[in-house]
Amino acid sequence: MIIADTVFLVVDDVDTMRKVNSSQLQRLGARHILTAANGAEALALLRTRKVSMILSDWNMPVMDGLTLLRKVRSDPQLAMLPFIMITAESSRAQITEAIAAGVSSILIKPFTANDLSQRITRAMHHRPRLHSPPAITEPAQETKEEKYRPTLLVVDDVPDNLALIAGLFQDEYRVLAARDGRRALAICTSEPPPDLLLLDVMMPNMDGFELAQHLRSHPSASRIPVIFITAMSDPAAQLRGLELGAVDFVSKPVDPKSLHLRVSNLLRLVEQRNALQQEYDTMLELERLREEASCISRHDLKAPLCNILGLARNLLEGGNLLPRQLQMLQSLETDSRNLLGMIDMAGDIYKIETGHFELKPVAVELLPLVRRLCESARLTYQAKKLTIEVVAQNTNESTPVLASGDELLCFSLLNNLLKNACEAAPEKSRVRLTLTPTEPIELIMENEPAVPVGFRSQFFEKYASHGKSGGTGLGTYSARLLAMAQQGSLTLEVDDEANLTRLRLQLPSRN
Repeated sequence: MIIADTVFLVVDDVDTMRKVNSSQLQRLGARHILTAANGAEALALLRTRKVSMILSDWNMPVMDGLTLLRKVRSDPQLAMLPFIMITAESSRAQITEAIAAGVSSILIKPFTANDLSQRITRAMHHRPRLHSPPAITEPAQETKEEKYRPTLLVVDDVPDNLALIAGLFQDEYRVLAARDGRRALAICTSEPPPDLLLLDVMMPNMDGFELAQHLRSHPSASRIPVIFITAMSDPAAQLRGLELGAVDFVSKPVDPKSLHLRVSNLLRLVEQRNALQQEYDTMLELERLREEASCISRHDLKAPLCNILGLARNLLEGGNLLPRQLQMLQSLETDSRNLLGMIDMAGDIYKIETGHFELKPVAVELLPLVRRLCESARLTYQAKKLTIEVVAQNTNESTPVLASGDELLCFSLLNNLLKNACEAAPEKSRVRLTLTPTEPIELIMENEPAVPVGFRSQFFEKYASHGKSGGTGLGTYSARLLAMAQQGSLTLEVDDEANLTRLRLQLPSRN
């Protein structure tokens, strides 16, 4: 991977971590590295300096990493920048939030230069969905070492001690051995480093304490847990080892069973950390695949819809149609065009969910739109013999009911509500829509039956569905989302005595 010409921006509120991350980048070949102590400083730098990639800590004062990510993705000049989020402890909900905000990759502390290199490679190929379909990227190929058992490095200048300790673990783990501190240091600073170091203290040339000191100042090796194995019983020596980052002390002569349990417990924590990193990587990859599938689906749906539009237009231009046929073809053409718009609107839905949608309101004439949708619904659900009624209160045909919003969002919102009402309504029942030109404009939609008591609290939840075979649970969820995106509201009311479900939609008036 060639990163010499890449300009990195490292964002962390801890000066030591900025230096450590910069050092790791330099070891990978980076020559241009900028640093910032928080998200606000990073944004100021981004306004004045050209940056190729951002590596940001999550938890920071002034402006945290997630806020910085959202501001970067919402800025047209910065939106496509690769962004790697670095975190020590984040819940799955937080990771999901970062993915939704458009993070390129996620890296859990502590990490090695090899870990960082892999995430940089992925981030360079990633393109945020908010602005364009993601590039198709192959998951990073795992090396054989990543699939091996955890690696132990045993360091002791006495061959018998090396043989004894190595023999305890060679059936379960990959065991390396070193007879002096210099050789051990070379192994620990290689890629990938061992997962655990079993270290004697008293050794010639470089003792265990000196080796631990070198490890703690090295970007990759600083994460390696150290267990000291020593004959020293001096409390001051143990205190020094703990200050150098040792996680445990084991006294000589070694109790094999006790040492085995200590090592197993510690490596279990290491494996959990690695599994967590893999899980977060998988979550990110699945989200990219979902985005990819969504883009492909939208593309594949457009072709047949365009064919339908073309056929409808040819029939309309051909003439010799009965009035009812003309009306049906016009309705087919209109609905097909709206459906094409809804497919293109999928990106807007995603922006609304992630807080990146910007409404550009226009005057939307609601009464003709409601009537057109009702006419289409009568044709669609004619087998159920529904009575679909539109009541326009305090208005007439010459007085338009103008809402302030987006025409396509209004179409999708009303279409979802009407579809749900017609599907839920029993045969030969009534669906009633009452439009009132107040401020705000109010549309009330009523149908039988009343929403069951146990489902009312979930009515607007994503993927929640009741009583419909194959229902996605997205209709009412997206309808309320679209209402809120237009500065409106959508609420559920239930009349148990009349066995009615009533949806009350309010939208700002343009009058």
